Amino acid sequence: MKQMIEQLRQLKIVPVITVERAEDIIPLGKVLADNGLPIAEITFRSSVAAEAIRLLREAQPNMLIGAGTVLNREQVVAAKQAGADFMVSPGFNPNTVKACQQLNIPIIPGVNNPSAIEGAMELGLKLLKFFPAEPSGGLPMIKAILAPYTELQIMPTGGIGPNNIRDYLAVPRIVACGGSWMVSKALVDNRNWQEIGRLTREAVDLVNA
Repeated sequence: MKQMIEQLRQLKIVPVITVERAEDIIPLGKVLADNGLPIAEITFRSSVAAEAIRLLREAQPNMLIGAGTVLNREQVVAAKQAGADFMVSPGFNPNTVKACQQLNIPIIPGVNNPSAIEGAMELGLKLLKFFPAEPSGGLPMIKAILAPYTELQIMPTGGIGPNNIRDYLAVPRIVACGGSWMVSKALVDNRNWQEIGRLTREAVDLVNA
């Protein structure tokens, strides 16, 4: 987990991806990697998520691959078997967390209040997703919520884009930010790899400026 957190800190952005055609992940993964972002969170918002993870693992063996919107043990097992490096969930479900721990795969569950944070920390988790970030109060809420939990690190997702990501990343205990503006569903569905590449390069340059 420590090594993965360092990778996330270096990459700074986690592209949150939904694909309806599993084969689209191959050119998409190449565009991300070629433009400086060798990481992808493939969400289980579509039925082809596990197959997309498998294809991406084969095509980009060194890429950091997460499974997103993981809601239950079955999805955890499917994602791990497909080759995912870590899991991300929108909320904190103790059963899903325990399934990941039993299978020895990191999970970053979603929280947006102290009760959920304490439940997650009780299970030994110190990196949590703050979701949905902007609707839940954004940076002021994150700063307030970090204060009493001195070992907690956060990966905010939801409402983050080019206009505010640098503000988020300026907070030392924010490891990285999830975002989909460079891999929007419309761009992926239309297979607009050139525009995805341009937006990815812009995003990488922005957070490393």
